[in-house]
Amino acid sequence: MNHFQLRDGVLHCEDVPLPAIAAEVGTPVYVYSRATLQRHARVFREGLSALDDPQIHFAVKSNPNLAVLKVLQQEGYGADVVSGGELARALAADMAPEKIVFSGVGKTDAELMQGLDADIGQFNLESEEEGRELADIAAQNGKVARCALRVNPDVDAGTHEKISTGKAENKFGVPINRAAEIYAMLAALPGLDMRGIAVHIGSQLANLEPLETAFGKVGALIAELRGAGQSVTHADLGGGLGVPYKAGETLPSPAEYGAMVARVTKGWNVALAFEPGRVIAGNAGVLLTKVIRVKRSSNASPFVVVDAAMNDLARPAMYGAWHDIDAVEPKGPRSVSHIVGPICETGDTFAMNREMDTLASGDLAVFRTAGAYGATMASSYNSRGFVAEVLVDGDKFAVVADRLLAGAIMDAERIPDWLV
Repeated sequence: MNHFQLRDGVLHCEDVPLPAIAAEVGTPVYVYSRATLQRHARVFREGLSALDDPQIHFAVKSNPNLAVLKVLQQEGYGADVVSGGELARALAADMAPEKIVFSGVGKTDAELMQGLDADIGQFNLESEEEGRELADIAAQNGKVARCALRVNPDVDAGTHEKISTGKAENKFGVPINRAAEIYAMLAALPGLDMRGIAVHIGSQLANLEPLETAFGKVGALIAELRGAGQSVTHADLGGGLGVPYKAGETLPSPAEYGAMVARVTKGWNVALAFEPGRVIAGNAGVLLTKVIRVKRSSNASPFVVVDAAMNDLARPAMYGAWHDIDAVEPKGPRSVSHIVGPICETGDTFAMNREMDTLASGDLAVFRTAGAYGATMASSYNSRGFVAEVLVDGDKFAVVADRLLAGAIMDAERIPDWLV
């Protein structure tokens, strides 16, 4: 459920009509619902109610907006970060350092030191090499890093190949058949407190079976490590639970996911952690856009050209992803159209031959389920600048990220003296 509903023929976010946001802020603009973020955060936590004090770390990469992070911080969430910038954002949103987990295969020495200085809860080590580097940095600075070893279970998540992270050919984690050896080696290094295992096999999972298979392998590894005398007190089971992008689509619920986790992890005797992102933020946001014009061609379907583009919402161009597209003030008629943006790329296409509300020049429309992997993946391609973001709370709204115009980006560039 989300809080984007038609009232008297006009699409609202909570109690705010979207045309009011378009009139004040302009388009394109991302619009987030605080009530939806809160509801999804609580539903996910309730889904894990059979577990003993699970730790929930929001995947900041899915939506790093400070206001979004603050809403989730107030819901008791921590953060899963994958860069120094995301770590800084989590701390700026008052997320407790002990509730921050630092993942990612390419942490630099500076980022490792940043995490140590912040005294974060856990580093998820992605390689033997990273572990050795962190151990050296920690020991040289008189610190000890709490760590989990991320394993690659060689499980196909059954999702898009570009967001699959748990197969042997993916760059993430250490091979599970070498994990016990690497864990023991790292546990012997001064500067590291090896305390657990981490796993994450992909994003937008529509089936719990791959997760259950991966978790089963993690359980066997924990037993093997303990049998060899190693201490394992924590297990980070990652995220990846999918959300419906099409109206009427049904995916596993947090309750179904939690029941599976409770069954598979019974007897592990570890503190469990989770890294949800899309399942919290996805349906909590839309991208609000305006139709520039409708272009007729020899093709039977017209091109509806909107002012949002692939630089604002990259998922359709990058993954061939589907987003439901609805008129903000539907008049009743429906037709088949191509929905495209203004960027000089054929890839700047949101939908082809889509049967949907009929749109005309000046009409407002929304791309639904855009609260995750939307604004965070934006670029300034074609010198278009960066889209604004708005958070709605009941009958009020606030701009939580200013529109960054192309001129502001150009202001950061220089022509060297020797070219003048």
